Amino acid sequence: MIHMPRLYAVADGTFGDPVPLARALFDGGARLVQIRHKAAPARTLAAEVDAALKLAPADARVIVNDRADIARITGAAGVHLGQEDLPPFAARRVLTAEQIIGFSTHNISQAIEADVAPVDYIAAGPVFATSTKDGSAPVLGLERLREICSRVRKPVVAIGGITLDTAHHVLDCGAAAVAVIGDLLRYGNVEARTREWVRHLES
Repeated sequence: MIHMPRLYAVADGTFGDPVPLARALFDGGARLVQIRHKAAPARTLAAEVDAALKLAPADARVIVNDRADIARITGAAGVHLGQEDLPPFAARRVLTAEQIIGFSTHNISQAIEADVAPVDYIAAGPVFATSTKDGSAPVLGLERLREICSRVRKPVVAIGGITLDTAHHVLDCGAAAVAVIGDLLRYGNVEARTREWVRHLES
């Protein structure tokens, strides 16, 4: 079972260039950063992932959103897949044995299916209402998140509308980590906000 830092930071291209965002996240103490740039062509995304890998600290991991092929050719730590992306079993054929797969789920049945799929962690959400993803699934809430965490063996990464005020409530449900986009990136000083998050999650 893989170790997950409590903060799973997402450098989302809708908030700007993912590369300086990733740098700010790393400088603030994040050690697991996903490069998410839905609108970017494959060549652009590959270049962004390459750049993020070059500036990542030695103890940090970079995950690529959606694209297992780009994760493979860049040597990223792994890929994060959604329900509409390449199925995990197909992505596993693309990746090396060392690269990890994360998989988004939105209800208990999807999470249970993911628990027996070739994935390393299960993302569950949205826990709360979120504005950073179009067409979001229905909100889970804490009780359903707690049920998911109690029913699966793999680490659960909670995502969706999580803030500093709610993060510990989410972790108390059994989540291994919280994935954060808006509450990190919408602030003027992403590095300082990330440092605040890391301190808060370690307290």
